[in-house]
Amino acid sequence: MLDVTVIEDPEAAAVSLDPIRAGLLAELAAGPASAAMLAGRVGLPRQKVNYHLKALERHGLVELAGERRKGNVTERLMRATAASYVISPLALASVQPDPDRFRDQMSARWLLALGARLVRDVGSLITGAAKARKGLATYALDGEVRFASAADRAAFIQELTAGVSGLIRKYDAPDAEGGRDHRIVVAVHPTVKAEPETGSQNRGPGRTRAPELDSQ
Repeated sequence: MLDVTVIEDPEAAAVSLDPIRAGLLAELAAGPASAAMLAGRVGLPRQKVNYHLKALERHGLVELAGERRKGNVTERLMRATAASYVISPLALASVQPDPDRFRDQMSARWLLALGARLVRDVGSLITGAAKARKGLATYALDGEVRFASAADRAAFIQELTAGVSGLIRKYDAPDAEGGRDHRIVVAVHPTVKAEPETGSQNRGPGRTRAPELDSQ
């Protein structure tokens, strides 16, 4: 099972967003189960669960983990193909965000468009690398900082911009034969706090709530 996989196909995205099927995916991410086992957990007839499982299997969201005999019946044990899923903007290709339409470094919507492009591009790279059975060289840095004031935040962004821009100028080799282009994305945004789980039905991390906004 993969830790995370990107859904690029529109039909697969629609299948995964169905509430019943999303619930079945969550159950199968926790471990293999048969239609009969799942029926008892989600409160649906086995036949209906089996129908939804076949739809998920057609789109590669679940797969056969094994079989077991139960009386005169052979049960298929299914499992999720990933622990979590991300829907790529390619699933809505005609209306996917395009950060090149405008560039505003202080715009939250431009940051969102950059994030969407990151999901799309890295998802495509993962798909291509998997098909070619090759590794994929990437790097990410994640951290948090509490600014004492709006002035400190502005100074941080100014220094960050200058530092990253200097590194780009230092290492950029546009005429190098055999070189490969890389995209660099650096983002700063308020932290979104996770709400604590309130019920046994919640699986995985707690829900998120909007950050407290200020005038800084």
